[in-house]
Amino acid sequence: MTTDTRFWPVDKIILAYFVITGLVILGWWNHLPNAALMFAWHVAGSAVIVYQVKRPNRTTWLFRNWYPLPYVGYFYKEMAVLIPSVRHSDADRWLASLDFRVWHENPCIWLERLQTPAFVEFEQIVYTLFIPAVIWVAILLWKKGKFVEFQYYAFLIALGYMISYIGYILVPARGPRILLNNLQHMPLRGLWLFRSMQHTLDNLESFHYDCFPSGHTELTLLACWGSRMVSKRWFRVYFAYTPFLIFATVYLRYHYTVDLLAGALTAFVLMLASPAIYKKLSRGA
Repeated sequence: MTTDTRFWPVDKIILAYFVITGLVILGWWNHLPNAALMFAWHVAGSAVIVYQVKRPNRTTWLFRNWYPLPYVGYFYKEMAVLIPSVRHSDADRWLASLDFRVWHENPCIWLERLQTPAFVEFEQIVYTLFIPAVIWVAILLWKKGKFVEFQYYAFLIALGYMISYIGYILVPARGPRILLNNLQHMPLRGLWLFRSMQHTLDNLESFHYDCFPSGHTELTLLACWGSRMVSKRWFRVYFAYTPFLIFATVYLRYHYTVDLLAGALTAFVLMLASPAIYKKLSRGA
């Protein structure tokens, strides 16, 4: 049981995100379905954090370390509601045109020549393991009792996710598998699990506007970076996994390559800047 009644850096950024998106809900109140329910959750979710911080109890230690996981998951689902109501157009054609200017091809169409059922299956498995891979670093840090590193990693990942969500609302896009589907010469075909994994992800993602920046690229790079705090062996595992995941985002037609660039740049900026941000937010925490 913790007796710490100070706000941690992760608390501060999540409460700030609640305020920012709460203002969006108020500003577009008449355009949002269930706006009152969404706003009530913002108030209640914030109140639970404040209560757990200021009234330590037997559940506080576990809650304060792990609550960012369901909260960040909720924020993702909330964006699927906010974006169509706030933004009435998408940036898919603009992103696709940027890709074409760079490559003089649509990359996901060019990659058809590398398509085999076995490799599609492999890459879909890699892509599907994205969230477990990000969470696994946290689990390993927790199991090793590295709670200081765990809390920094939780802050880094939560910040990375929320920055990507802001990107989604600023540059809403659904991806080349929607926009360029009629230009593809053949559908993706795997072996045994491909179709079920794809359908499961579609259901979880709610056909989201979640392309720019590529959260898969950004968060996998951050997880790879964070795995150094676990061990050199796990860093080597993530170092091998990350390129296949990044390649899968385009190969499986989820992302434009400019999404990957934006995600990678965001990750590298956070790697450099987050220690200073964390230290600053820890003052008075």
